[in-house]
Amino acid sequence: MEKRQELYAGKAKSVYTTDDPDLLVLNFRDDTSAFDGKKVESLARKGMVNNIFNAFIMERLQEAGIPTHFVKQLSNTESLVKKMQMIPVECVVRNIAAGGLVKRLGVEEGIALTPPTFELFLKNDEKGDPMINESLAETFGWATPEQLAKMKVLTFKVNHILKALFAEGDMLLVDYKLEFGVFKGEVVLGDEFSPDGCRLWDANTREKLDKDRFRQGLGGVIEAYEEVGRRLGITFPA
Repeated sequence: MEKRQELYAGKAKSVYTTDDPDLLVLNFRDDTSAFDGKKVESLARKGMVNNIFNAFIMERLQEAGIPTHFVKQLSNTESLVKKMQMIPVECVVRNIAAGGLVKRLGVEEGIALTPPTFELFLKNDEKGDPMINESLAETFGWATPEQLAKMKVLTFKVNHILKALFAEGDMLLVDYKLEFGVFKGEVVLGDEFSPDGCRLWDANTREKLDKDRFRQGLGGVIEAYEEVGRRLGITFPA
């Protein structure tokens, strides 16, 4: 497999073509951003930590029957993935009130949400990833009814799997976002799953172990990410 030209560079990852038209190389960089790119920094080891963390999670999800774009980890900072047609709709599940939900509704941070909430957001940085619904997604052609139904089913299956996984490490899966794409006619999980795209709290102290440490200036961002990995049994290179 030969890595070729850069196809796309996002806020924290770069995508490269390969000599196989169905495969891409996903490169995890040390870049970190928040608030739609208004706060940007480079954090040493972040690319490596997120790549290894994501590989671990994707493998666990695949073992549980979740179809993903992940093929294999290539190096500390790169993974091989399937080339998909991405669906520009993010799926968000919230198990505990935090972040945008608290700001929008004025509810108390930390209350359990029973049942968990399910939200859709349009993936559009220029518009701030606005919240949408199924009707808007269908009307504007962002996703078909069948794709949306499959995405919702898979998102809640991921919730069931990962809540239990993080609970084994004495952590609470507060909320998370997922992105999906279509590969050879099948809706599959894409992008990444790391502390960049979810909220994780210590189950006993409720200490934040995710990107909120960066957003809120708490410090120890990568140390927290590595602590999450350690609790899951992940070993990171020194």
